[in-house]
This record gives sequence, C-alpha cells and structure tokens, in this order.
Amino acid sequence: MNRTEGIWLPYTGLTLAMILWSSSFVALKLAFRSFDPMVVIFGRMAVASCCFLGFFSRFGKLDYRRGDWKPILFMTLCEPCLYFLFEARALTHTSAAQAGMICALLPLMVAIGARIFLKEAISARTWAGFLLAILGAVWLSASESATAGAPNPPLGNLLEFLAMVCATGYIITLKRLTARYSPLLLTALQALVGSAFFLPILFLPGTEWPTRFDGNGIMAIFYLGAFVTMGAYGLYNFGMSRIPASQASAFVNLIPIFTILLGRLILNERFTLSQYPAAALIFIGIFLSQEIQRRAPAAQSAG
Repeated sequence: MNRTEGIWLPYTGLTLAMILWSSSFVALKLAFRSFDPMVVIFGRMAVASCCFLGFFSRFGKLDYRRGDWKPILFMTLCEPCLYFLFEARALTHTSAAQAGMICALLPLMVAIGARIFLKEAISARTWAGFLLAILGAVWLSASESATAGAPNPPLGNLLEFLAMVCATGYIITLKRLTARYSPLLLTALQALVGSAFFLPILFLPGTEWPTRFDGNGIMAIFYLGAFVTMGAYGLYNFGMSRIPASQASAFVNLIPIFTILLGRLILNERFTLSQYPAAALIFIGIFLSQEIQRRAPAAQSAG
C-alpha cells in the first residue's frame, strides 16, 4: 500500500461510517413503530454479537496491561450502554433530522473533553463556535412543534445531547485503547457488553414485549446490528486508530447532512422555515470551531 492509499483509507472508512450512522436514526424510527425501544436496542446488539463470531480469528494479538479493564469498561458503558439508552428515548420524542443536528455538537464536545482530560489548548475561536452551536441547537428545539412522530422535541433533543456526552467519553477513551487493541476487537467488546447490559432491561416492567413480529421492524433491527453497530463502529474505530481523535470526530459534522436527506426521503420529515437559520447557526459554530482540528493532532496522537 502506497502513502496516498494509506492516507485516504481511514478517511474513506470514516465517511462510510457517517453515512451508516446517519441511516441509523431513520432505521431506529422505523423499528420503533413495531417494537419497544429496549427490544430494538437489545436486538441490534445481539445481531452484531452474532456477526462478530465469524471474525473471532481476526481480533489480533492481545496486549493487555494491568488495569486496562477499567478504561475498556468505561468505554463500553459510555457507548453503547448509556448512549443507546438516551438515544432510544430521544428518538421517541424528536425527529431523526433534529437528532442528527444535535449530533453536530459532538466534535465540539470532544474538543472540550480533550481540553479537560488531555490538557489540549482551546482557542477563543473554538469557544465562540461552541457557544454559537449550542445556541443554534436550543433555537432548533424551541422552534419545533409537536407532531405524531416527534411529540416532545425539546425533551428528545436534550436526551440526544446527553447521548453526545456519553459519545464524548467513548471517543476520548477509545483513542487511548486503539494504541494496543485492534479496532475490530474493541467493536466486538462494545456489542457483547451492550448485549449483556440490555438483556435484563427487557424484563423490567416498563418494557413492552412484542405481540407480533413486523417484517419491516425485524429488517430494521437486523440492519442496525449488522450494518450500523458492526459496520459503522468498525469503520469508525479503524479510522480512529489511524488518525488523531480530533480529526476523526470532525467527520461527525457530516451526520446532520446525511440524516436530513435520509429523513426527508424516507420519513418525509421537513424543517420549518424558522428552523433553517437555527440549523445554519449550528453549522457556523462548527465552522468557527474547526481551528482546533488543525492544531490538535500532535497532542491527540500521543494517546
């Protein structure tokens, strides 16, 4: 493999991961029409775990060091466990398009996390961009009226924001772990721990067991497990292992674009006139914040 191919391979993988992740919002909305959210989340984790059994020999040699179980446990607790709890509930209250817009805040949150935990410098421009993006997200939530598919957008968007907090912890921890563990192994651990985490939730009083098995819902769960949980996370973890975390997290900015397009095409979701400037404000904030994406690689790659 030549140098050019080596550079573009992780970027291609990250772009494909963003397309798959964007489609997950639509697939989740479709699956939730047929099954309880916790049934859907456990189903996707179980499907992904079964798929990983065929790749056991490709996990690579383990370089376990004493105490590694702590960051591994923290990573899997952040995502998929808590992340999917918040996101599943979020998508029962808000639209796929708005949830995708909240995802645009993730690179900024990673920058804040890197400043706190990795001691990276953050410029005034990045802080200004972060504040603008937050303002846009609040505006986006406040301007949305309740619909059958999004009965409580402010609550849903808040839950999606909490999911992004969990994703931030996952990304920062993952970057350190990829120095010694293969991306495929870390992705498989996410699926296995996620399955074990969500299994007992199925038996809680609030979970509704399916009384019928809708074909579209089952296909959505299979897609989420085989293509999103296994495919998107595998591709993202691979890209994260090859480039700095700050650069990899910037690809999340593509999710709102893909999600809006897919939500419009498949779910017939539409933004109101007042929501377009709110969405634009989020993108302006993200653009202003991208200065850290050019300055941070050296510090991040040390992890």
